[in-house]
Amino acid sequence: MVMTNETILFTLFMIFTGAAVLAALALYARQSLLVVYILGGLLFGPSGLKLVTDPVLIQEISHTGIIFLLFLLGIELPAGKLFHLVKTTTFVTTVSSLVFFLAGFIVAIMFGFGLVEGLICGAAAMFSSTIIGLKLLPTTVLHHRHQGEIIISILLLQDILAIVVLTVLQVADVDGFPWLELVLLFVALIGISIFAYLFHRYILVKIIARFDRIKEFIFIVTIGWCLGIAQLAASFKLSYEIGAFIAGVAFAANPIALFVSEMLKPLRDFFLVLFFFSLGANFHIDVAQAVLAPAALLALLLLIIKPLTFKFLLERTSENPQDSQEIGYRLGQVSEFSLLIAVLAVEMQIIELKAAYVIQVCTLLTFIVSSYAVVFKYPTPIAVSDRLRRD
Repeated sequence: MVMTNETILFTLFMIFTGAAVLAALALYARQSLLVVYILGGLLFGPSGLKLVTDPVLIQEISHTGIIFLLFLLGIELPAGKLFHLVKTTTFVTTVSSLVFFLAGFIVAIMFGFGLVEGLICGAAAMFSSTIIGLKLLPTTVLHHRHQGEIIISILLLQDILAIVVLTVLQVADVDGFPWLELVLLFVALIGISIFAYLFHRYILVKIIARFDRIKEFIFIVTIGWCLGIAQLAASFKLSYEIGAFIAGVAFAANPIALFVSEMLKPLRDFFLVLFFFSLGANFHIDVAQAVLAPAALLALLLLIIKPLTFKFLLERTSENPQDSQEIGYRLGQVSEFSLLIAVLAVEMQIIELKAAYVIQVCTLLTFIVSSYAVVFKYPTPIAVSDRLRRD
């Protein structure tokens, strides 16, 4: 038991001390910090110096960062505003998802993968990264500008679609299309949303108001609320992420919602560093070489067509051309949900490991290139240029 604790502490030491050293060098060299965290995983993980030997553990811990990210996203989107945003971007999200699906499907078929593997690659190509999209978005844009609202609503609709895809994979052993399971999922989604709203309005808000002067209490209760609803959602075969998002939307009506949002951001960033490190640490160079051609082609294709597609569709909905182009670049990568789709499809024995690695390598490549494109072109909190740095 002591050995396990020492291993975890050493791993955290390597991640954050290594990240600090590499980040300092990167800033001198004017490089993107997100890419540095990924490269740190490659350097210290099994494919590099082997100083971190259990990247799966780090990946599981870092998953908490995604949960907090979705919770904070929900806090920043009250229910009324949420429904309005979703209504305005349904067309853009639907058409773009179809275009990206076809791109992934065609590339997979071109390289000799089967029909089912082509469908999975197509599904994985549909989504953009919520983590990168929001991590690189300045807080002023996120809260106060129409551009931030559009990005959030597109990512939200994509995340919901990703949850549907993951659910279909989970029940893929059922004969025929799992209509019943999807209906039950939808019912569970509505039921948990109603429960979260009522519990917050009639119980949680009163408890917080009674002791709102004690910041430590607010911190503990908020984390408990986020993880509690996330666990409740997981109990009904929804994802932890969608549960955390529901908890955030319900909490958005609380008078201290914005205070809580600011308070939890350092905790979120702590886990997100682990997330990006785990991406690099789980990257196996020897296996990646075998699928580099299809993965690189798919990554290049998506990096080109995603910004162009979003720009074209947003302009068709009367959005400003300049904002449309920036939104396209910010959503120009593949999603962390694509990694989950690949892993689950292999576990369910729906696709071979080779196809899963095409998705994983493609995702990693788009993460790196897209991060560079955004950091050097548009305002971000981690820009290396003073001119582009916006908190």
